[in-house]
Amino acid sequence: MNEIRRIYQNDFGIAFQWKHDEPQKSNKVQLIFRDIGLLLMPNELQYFSKCINDTLQSCKGNLCKDCKVKGECRSLLLNSPAHQITFAVSFQEVIELRDLISGTLFKLELDSYFDEFGIN
Repeated sequence: MNEIRRIYQNDFGIAFQWKHDEPQKSNKVQLIFRDIGLLLMPNELQYFSKCINDTLQSCKGNLCKDCKVKGECRSLLLNSPAHQITFAVSFQEVIELRDLISGTLFKLELDSYFDEFGIN
């Protein structure tokens, strides 16, 4: 774990940056959840956040009312920053992923703010 700079982590996944990346790649964020790894630019994280909000908005109140597993099955389709890839996720996974990406974006913005004022 010494080769990464952890940005944010929750029970569902982790977001970090590789310490050994070249300077032009240093703003890419490695996002790991389930058995998936995505290497994303901050603007792609923003887009992914929008995809998550769109998915939550589209299923609002429409979860299978008679379903015995209530939001645990992977019945939601979540678009990703890679337009060719869509994830099948559960409602709970969408909530956890929203937290992971929101926390990551918040931390990146906070770090950027501190860097702007030379605060480390």
